[in-house]
Amino acid sequence: MSPVLQGIITIVVGVGGCVGYFYFANLFLDKVLFPAKGTNAGRNINRANMIRPWVFLFPAIFALGLYLMYPVVGSFFRSMYDRAGTEFVGAGNYVRLFNNPDFRQAFLNNILWALVVPAVTTFMGLLIAQLTDRLKWGNIAKSIIFMPMAISFVGASLIWKFVYAQDPDLGIINAIATSFGADPVDPLQIPFWNNFLLMVILIWIQTGFSMVILSAALRGVPEETIEAAIIDGANPFQVFFKIKVPQIIGTIVVVWTTITILVLKVFDIVYTMTGGNYGTEILPSFMMDFMFRDDGQATAVAFVIMLVVLPVMIWNIVQARKEMR
Repeated sequence: MSPVLQGIITIVVGVGGCVGYFYFANLFLDKVLFPAKGTNAGRNINRANMIRPWVFLFPAIFALGLYLMYPVVGSFFRSMYDRAGTEFVGAGNYVRLFNNPDFRQAFLNNILWALVVPAVTTFMGLLIAQLTDRLKWGNIAKSIIFMPMAISFVGASLIWKFVYAQDPDLGIINAIATSFGADPVDPLQIPFWNNFLLMVILIWIQTGFSMVILSAALRGVPEETIEAAIIDGANPFQVFFKIKVPQIIGTIVVVWTTITILVLKVFDIVYTMTGGNYGTEILPSFMMDFMFRDDGQATAVAFVIMLVVLPVMIWNIVQARKEMR
């Protein structure tokens, strides 16, 4: 079947199914289950209105339960079985993980990513948003800075391979170093510091996202407060840090936590650039090492990642609800 025809059929079936579900759900509630007639008409209308939202929410709840909750619960139970999935080992896989020095290295690297990338990305986005708003060609600058967001993580990693390449004819860093008489080196093989070189790629990609969100927040700051501060003698730095930033702190936190969640799940950059070698292993790439040889260990790592991400997600939801009040 032609892909175009498949797409058309999918759209028709999907949209038609949704419309049909809501139509017949209303029909069943109002005509069959709680008919609005007789002496109980008023009570039936109230009952139907109480149940109707849950009927409409049921498809989404069912889909979330099937594709989100069921895999989570299933993964947890799978992580408590051995490699073959036949023998129950309890917390044995988790004990083996935390006794594994490679896992501890990956966990510490993930913590390092979570500390550095969101902080630098949010700061850079906030700084660029403030500076470009004061320029006539600021929109052009924003468009250029936002462009990396359109590139996949793998594509961005391949671009940065040319920056970090050991060959001076390809690598920008080594081309500059050799022009001053230094010997070419492979930056990605330098322990500890190579992690920061990989972080630069994600910072380069996500700064545009941070800039756009924070720029919109800065434009929402009331002009009256800025003008009052200027009249009181505040300089540009004081206006920015004491007037503008406190008023958009909620947005800053949301951007920070959103990038943190992304960082804790990042895999493509490390896998493309180093494959997790040279001390750059992180939890997702560590999980992939076990994926095809020890399913119990792999699901245990996946569950650890979920537990690490969960508090940040909850915090993000709480902050978003506070913003809506």
